[in-house]
Amino acid sequence: MQNSVQNHQAPYGEQDLETLVGEWTTVPDLVESTDLDVRELRRLLDVRAILAVPIGERGVKKIPARFFRDGVPLDSLKGTIQVLTDAGYSDEELIAWLFTEDETLPGSPMDTLEAGRKSEIRRRASALAW
Repeated sequence: MQNSVQNHQAPYGEQDLETLVGEWTTVPDLVESTDLDVRELRRLLDVRAILAVPIGERGVKKIPARFFRDGVPLDSLKGTIQVLTDAGYSDEELIAWLFTEDETLPGSPMDTLEAGRKSEIRRRASALAW
């Protein structure tokens, strides 16, 4: 069974990604607000522990601020990103899925990850590939 990104409808409908996520940050902002340096942040992006996507009219690459807690990336994020990538989601679709309210959860998948329930979110993400 082939699953391509083209088969996915934007999970956030007509709402743009910038508004859906709300608070965004940049690599320079994270350098100032965390103990991480530029090299460490670039490595996190390279290994897909976090994601940055073009946002706004100028297309500046930004990272959802909620991907970080207390100056470090949310530890449950990297595996979840991998599962959604394997399901064929683009970075934008993946972020939208994480931040879109789900009536079967108490909030969004991102809320559930922040609450420490990564197994539930990864199970749901794995089901998307089928």
